[in-house]
Amino acid sequence: QVQLVESGGGLVQAGGSLRLSCAASGRTFSNYAMGWFRQAPGKEREFVAAISRSGEITYYKDSVKGRFTISRDNAKNTGYLQMNSLKPEDTAVYYCAADPRPAVQMKDSGYRAGYWGQGTQVTVSS
Repeated sequence: QVQLVESGGGLVQAGGSLRLSCAASGRTFSNYAMGWFRQAPGKEREFVAAISRSGEITYYKDSVKGRFTISRDNAKNTGYLQMNSLKPEDTAVYYCAADPRPAVQMKDSGYRAGYWGQGTQVTVSS
């Protein structure tokens, strides 16, 4: 089992930036693909970004391409989501996910995450 803890959320103005962190423990982090999902009030959870176990392959939701960057530091057992040029529609609770299966599966609409963190709130004001 892998335990995940997100941090780094907060309140920012449109156009601002935040860096989210996902600290993992319990098993070897490099054995798991990692991803970020978000859920806004009244909406279903949606895929944001994912990264392969080695960090060589990344995937993004179309609306965040060019603005968000997913990365990982396996030596620190931590994943990251750098969010730039934030928009009000980015407001949501952001969740970290880990899965021993390939990262490409995380971007599919029917994906079910292996492990979840507790979430961190991101609020972007207009």
